[in-house]
Amino acid sequence: MELVKKKIHMDRISSRAGTQVVLEEDVNISDNKPDASYLLNSKGEIIMEEIRAGENVVNLRGRLVVSILYLTDMEGTCASMEALIPFEERVNMEGVSNGDLILPDWTIEDLTVGLINSRKLSVQAVVSFGLELEEHIEQDTAVDIYHDEPVEYRKRVYPVVQLVLQKKDIFRLKEEMELSGNLPNVFQTIWHHITFDHVEFKALEEKISIQGEMKAFFLYEGEGDNDRTLWYENTVPFSGIIECHGCRENMIPDIRYSLGQCNVEVRQDFDGEERVFCVEPVLDLDIHLYDEENMEVLSDIYGVDKEIEALTTEVQLKSLLLSGSGKCKIAEHAKIQNPEMPMYQLIHSEGEIQIEEQAIVENGIAITGTLTVITLYLCSNGTKSIYSTKNVLPFQYVIEAENITPTSIFKLHYSIEQLTVTMLDSDELDVKAALQFKVIVFAVQKSNLITDIKVDELDLNKLSELPGMVIYIAGQGDTLWDIGKRYYVPIAQLKEVNELVSEEINTGDKILVVKGSI
Repeated sequence: MELVKKKIHMDRISSRAGTQVVLEEDVNISDNKPDASYLLNSKGEIIMEEIRAGENVVNLRGRLVVSILYLTDMEGTCASMEALIPFEERVNMEGVSNGDLILPDWTIEDLTVGLINSRKLSVQAVVSFGLELEEHIEQDTAVDIYHDEPVEYRKRVYPVVQLVLQKKDIFRLKEEMELSGNLPNVFQTIWHHITFDHVEFKALEEKISIQGEMKAFFLYEGEGDNDRTLWYENTVPFSGIIECHGCRENMIPDIRYSLGQCNVEVRQDFDGEERVFCVEPVLDLDIHLYDEENMEVLSDIYGVDKEIEALTTEVQLKSLLLSGSGKCKIAEHAKIQNPEMPMYQLIHSEGEIQIEEQAIVENGIAITGTLTVITLYLCSNGTKSIYSTKNVLPFQYVIEAENITPTSIFKLHYSIEQLTVTMLDSDELDVKAALQFKVIVFAVQKSNLITDIKVDELDLNKLSELPGMVIYIAGQGDTLWDIGKRYYVPIAQLKEVNELVSEEINTGDKILVVKGSI
């Protein structure tokens, strides 16, 4: 007698930890940069250099890179600079040990750049780190049995989502964007902002397809244009293939992407003029691929002439509850920060989502957060200088997820699908945005799976106490299986003796049980 076993591949988060780090530093503008008179925009990026697990502790080391755009003391011109703030942090995390692979996540909760004087800036940032220890588990479970002796067994079907593949990868992209004919040649690039929208992944045979849109915005100094700051913006679609051994069509992709290294260069066009922006971004990918299967496993077993005990292990099985998306629309009128710097013409707007809370509610996931919108514009006070305004717009949204429970597990990805900012007046903006939320939800069920059996000879004393023939009156919840297991009688024999066409019985039914063959 031998069990036929199959492995279930599962992933689970066995430990979590988090911390907040406050970073602050005063930085000087380098000698080759002009004086600053007004701060226009700033953006931060965390570069991790080390994530090392020890015994119940994780060591973090990296640096905060802050890109700063500012108005110079020369009318109508802009410049940019970078500030680097290194950090090291030790985070207590129960259950981790040397060599464990830690999944990190971080958010720059607040970034404030202040102008101390024309040559010095203050940088303050609050960075939240979330750390997870992900375990990959292979669990054997019995799906069938080889036997010569008479054995009764039954099976059950579980909808199971298994982790097939988890890895990190990159996707390289190269796009060229040529200035429109009415814009002068590029002397030097001052600032760029690269974002990705409508990014979709699809599992194929041995590969993953990716498609989406790349949006690029540039501030630059024009050639022979009296040092005036100019701008150019474009959106280009892209698509590509990521080689992925083990991937199969119709698998469920859960892929997180972020912009890693991004090189921006100005190249010559066919006429030899500096008019082409060449953008080479790298998307960092965290790939999880899941496969959904209705797995038939042994759920119970008993012997007719042997004492058979099923040995079980409690396992948390995941099944797919939802893989979908939703959109939250925002429409607000917003005043500019500095009414003394009225708007003449809008240049560019960009947004950033901050999630403050995400929680499971009845039939859904409630999300609370803010959309921060920074808008660059030309001022109408006669100087035609570039200024900026920042508006923080709160939002609340519930993604529908029918049958979700507090024990469910979900992964949330979010992006700005559309952002449109228009002038209503010299001091008021109309902001419209569509935020996209993609979610994958797993239901978690604790199940006792058969992993082995113990076979012994029948206890003759116990067997002798059982009657050779008995009329059993079915109680509430009794099944033919329960009766057969109690008296060591095959199900087929019970059906034949009682002339039953199925295994269904009702409370109060009288079932004739005869030991031995008939």
